[in-house]
Amino acid sequence: MLSDVTTPQDLDDRFRETLAALPAPAQRRDLADPVTDDAPLTGARLLDLFDAQVTSRQLDLAGRWLRSFGEGFYTIGSSGHEGNAAVAAALRPTDPALLHYRSGAFYCVRAAQVAADSPTPPADAPTSPAADAPGPDSEPEPGGPEAAVGGFVPYAEAARDVLRGMVASSEEPIAGGRHKVFGRADLAVVPTTSTIASHLPRAVGMGLAVERLRRLDTAGRRTGAGVRVGSGAGAAHVPWPPDAIVVCSFGDASVNHASATAALNTAGWYDHAGLRIPVLFVCEDNGLGISVRSPEGWVEATLRAKPGIRYFSADGADPVGTYAVTQEAAAWVRRYRRPAVLHLRTIRLMGHAGADAESAYRSPAELAEDLDRDPVAATARLLVDAGVATAEELLARYDETGWQVRRLAEEVLGEPKLASAADVVSALAPRRPVRVARAVADAAARASGPGAAAREEAFGGKPPELSGPMTLAQSINAALADGLLDHPQMAVFGEDVAAKGGVYGVTKGLRDRFGAARVFDTLLDETSVLGLGLGAGLAGMLPVPEIQYLAYLHNAEDQLRGEAATMQFFSRGAFRNPMVVRVAGLAYQQGFGGHFHNDNSVAVLRDVPGLVIAVPARPDDAAPMLRTCLASAAVDGSVCVFLEPIALYHTRDLYADGDGEWLAGYPEPGSWVAGHVPIGRARVYRIGSADDLTIITFGNGVRMSLRAAAVLAEEGVGTRVVDLRWLAPLPVADIIRESSATGRVLVVDETRRSGGVGEGVIAALVDAGYVGAARRVAGVDSFVPLGPAARHVLVSPEAITDGARTLLAR
Repeated sequence: MLSDVTTPQDLDDRFRETLAALPAPAQRRDLADPVTDDAPLTGARLLDLFDAQVTSRQLDLAGRWLRSFGEGFYTIGSSGHEGNAAVAAALRPTDPALLHYRSGAFYCVRAAQVAADSPTPPADAPTSPAADAPGPDSEPEPGGPEAAVGGFVPYAEAARDVLRGMVASSEEPIAGGRHKVFGRADLAVVPTTSTIASHLPRAVGMGLAVERLRRLDTAGRRTGAGVRVGSGAGAAHVPWPPDAIVVCSFGDASVNHASATAALNTAGWYDHAGLRIPVLFVCEDNGLGISVRSPEGWVEATLRAKPGIRYFSADGADPVGTYAVTQEAAAWVRRYRRPAVLHLRTIRLMGHAGADAESAYRSPAELAEDLDRDPVAATARLLVDAGVATAEELLARYDETGWQVRRLAEEVLGEPKLASAADVVSALAPRRPVRVARAVADAAARASGPGAAAREEAFGGKPPELSGPMTLAQSINAALADGLLDHPQMAVFGEDVAAKGGVYGVTKGLRDRFGAARVFDTLLDETSVLGLGLGAGLAGMLPVPEIQYLAYLHNAEDQLRGEAATMQFFSRGAFRNPMVVRVAGLAYQQGFGGHFHNDNSVAVLRDVPGLVIAVPARPDDAAPMLRTCLASAAVDGSVCVFLEPIALYHTRDLYADGDGEWLAGYPEPGSWVAGHVPIGRARVYRIGSADDLTIITFGNGVRMSLRAAAVLAEEGVGTRVVDLRWLAPLPVADIIRESSATGRVLVVDETRRSGGVGEGVIAALVDAGYVGAARRVAGVDSFVPLGPAARHVLVSPEAITDGARTLLAR
């Protein structure tokens, strides 16, 4: 008995009291018969759901027990939300699901559904005095011993998964001890690390991709019944059939979050535009966001008001009704490929988490009312009233499950934890540069071999290598076209990228060449743009979303930090969301700007573990760096930010007007291998003897530093200018080598002095034991103002020259 591990409400004792008060059934019902005359569930199926609910409840109790002696690290439970077992039962196990953190019963049902399709039971299925008895699906005789005990076995594997997550066991199947999440590739359950709505935009993206891939299946342009996610030993083939729908659950408080608003709006926007998004949103409404109440009627009014999204509702304390409504909702989404929301009314038992004292903000009467609506007790009451089982038999199942869960909890306590920093980060962002280089070489071989004719046709008979010197924008455009030719699942999208070709013309002509299915405009919402990319990448596409300006990224950056960068980390590579995010940014636009179009802050990006940040300054770097990012995304599932300096898009000259020295020819495929730019490798320019000074810079700083170096050369100073090219990971080896060669380092950082890139460069030098002189020239800690005032806060060629002279005078 686990009553000593509950909260003061003593949920366990209350459940027992409820069962004890139930009268004996007037007559027994055959388990194969509907539980009521018009119910869509048989007695056997409802008994299955009861067992899943009880397993989830006992897991919550075990979590509190583990926490009581410092061995459990997660106590947000599912008590009160066990009605989602019926939601899972009404769906197909091949419908990908992104789950709310109160989805214990859903997870148990999904695991049992998949196990039932497996040829052999799990090797570690527990045994008990009733383990060999037939389960409910074997249709035993009504009233036999099978109806009393033995219902835990189908849910044992799921219970072990959850318990391993609670104790941070490195043997936990999805995150490996990094976090307690509901997720497993073979269950089509995608882990979500923060369910305060941040996963909803991804769900919309998955729906968009699932539908796109279904249409490709119909057209005969895609083979196989599923999508392969991950790579290597951790890869899994997830069977998302053509008519799959995406399921995404979240809490009622989350409906107010900007990410939820963005996702629901985007789904409705696309539906209004005629583009199908087969997503079933499930809002589990317990009326509380920790201690903040949802106003009465607010959630329903909000969900009903969402245009383009069909509304369904159910009571989570009524498993039969919930099952029927979910069946109806899922069938509607599956048939019409349109979004819907299921408003599932629930309660919350035992507080938000172990440390939450509900008595501080809820009255005893309110708490008692919720106890009266306990969904597990409601299912038990229905089973007894229908004559499926007696209260004594259900209590025996409850106790048997509690014993088994407690035993499993004691077993997982002894399992290993992550033992080192290397273990923790091993799944964060795999880097296989040899494979990436090989992928670039393969792309080159295809472009010059079997794909040569299609490539020439796509470029209108004139491949870009024959077009003469190009600007940065033109080079990126050509590289995107080559990427679309080589990666059939690649899609370019964002605000204004299709019809207009981008506000700077970088994507001009791509939609005409590759069609609206692969190059398309999105609504104006960066959260949704990134969410579409996250979901599309997870579903097997290679998304290349564009954020129109760097300043516009900041309202959506959690989609990169909390969702994109964490996917491989919290799934050990079983799931991944490859993506190359193009961002127009940095400062120095002439005659146009202010802060929102001249943003020089990249600190928030550099702080995201595993994120790749590329900053091409020159046309002849842009194409190979973009190819590397696309290959890394395809090979390693990398999340790359391709930060394009706006002021250099159309720059043609370097030293003097008309010299054309900032232009470069586009490389033909035969030279792609020789010109390959690995992630984390810098480019070095040597001016004069190159023995006196090292300037380390990137982006606009490259052009300004080369101009400054030319002035210094006239004074007899030899300079080596190091273009970092990659801001994450920094090319540390190149930084150390080139700095040590001169013993004088000037870091030219067009971002801000505080939190800028230069801080990372200086830190790398210090960590490596560099003993030479060093100095920084950086932007002022300010937003970029409008017009000529910008010159006062941004780095200038004159400031670089003066900084170099000061350093040389030491």
